[in-house]
Amino acid sequence: MITYEFLQQYWWFLIALLGGLLVFLLFVQGGNALIFLAGKNEDERELIVNSTGRKWELTFTTLVTFGGAFFASFPLFYSTSFGGAYWVWILILITFVLQAVSYEYQSKAGNLIGKKTFRVFLTLNGCLAPLLIGTAVGTFFTGSQFIVNKNAVGDIGAPVISRWASDWHGLEAVTNHFNVEFGLMVMFLAICLGALYAINNIANDKLASQLRRSLIISFCGFLVMLVLVVYQLLTMDGFAVNADGVVVMESGKYLNNFLQMPIVLAMFLIGAVLLVTGVVMTIYKTSFKRGIWFAAPGTVLAVMALFMIAGYNGTAYYPSSADLQSSLTLSNSCSSEFTLSTMAIVSLAIPFVVAYIAYFWRKMDKKSITTEELKSSDKY
Repeated sequence: MITYEFLQQYWWFLIALLGGLLVFLLFVQGGNALIFLAGKNEDERELIVNSTGRKWELTFTTLVTFGGAFFASFPLFYSTSFGGAYWVWILILITFVLQAVSYEYQSKAGNLIGKKTFRVFLTLNGCLAPLLIGTAVGTFFTGSQFIVNKNAVGDIGAPVISRWASDWHGLEAVTNHFNVEFGLMVMFLAICLGALYAINNIANDKLASQLRRSLIISFCGFLVMLVLVVYQLLTMDGFAVNADGVVVMESGKYLNNFLQMPIVLAMFLIGAVLLVTGVVMTIYKTSFKRGIWFAAPGTVLAVMALFMIAGYNGTAYYPSSADLQSSLTLSNSCSSEFTLSTMAIVSLAIPFVVAYIAYFWRKMDKKSITTEELKSSDKY
């Protein structure tokens, strides 16, 4: 029999999966960050822009789906974070708006501000979007300043359940070095993925060599941030939930979660090995161009594991640093059993959607992009 608790766990698994897919698809942003770093002339920059431009809708759609899934399955998180830490989400949205506008208008007739300006916007999106998203996810482990009072729903004058306890409304996340390091880790990872995807997708040996040099730099930055984040994650106190639903601080909580959930630990380690394998093989073997196909599943697995240690095993996935008992858990922030069970039936269509996307992705990327192709077809 499917229980309410199983449905909560199931939907957190789907949230983790969407989060992993979103971080992988940030290769679009990572590629944009390389427009001027790896692209040394107009033809090379045009190749990078058109390589990422054919996939940017998938990243944005996944971001919207991620938010929509949170809203449907864990609405209290949605109202607390999106309604309280709104400056962070507004900044993320602005970077994606800049991206959409830049792709649409950089090559249009009558462009008054110049193609280079729009490419600067794409570069900003490439750096800031992963940085901000990563910083926001970092608060899953460090906490945010909010207070939840479910009794307030009966207040006719102000039926507001969640209130933000800081006037910074989410921007205070940057004052915590772990959050910023987490954001930098995601940013460098996105750039690595962007370089790997472009090497696989673009047929230009000179550009591929320049992308490999950029890959080395970004991978070194990623490794430094990864070591810092993992060390702190395994040694920090975490937000545990006892049998009575009371949130308490537990020493080494996230290390304990890994050890007590060996499958999740295996997912993280396998993901890390796949990611490193894809990068290292691409760097040391110039004829190897399929590194993205190792790094993609590796990224998804590793990110899923991080989401799982944040929410499973009696852990508050969105802790409150203003009021410990306001911290959000899978059980106190989820939708009704009827809603979760109904959506669970709908979610059975997800594999078919993924298969559809994979099929057309393969069709689109069957041939690598060349300068000659862009001269004879529509381009961004």
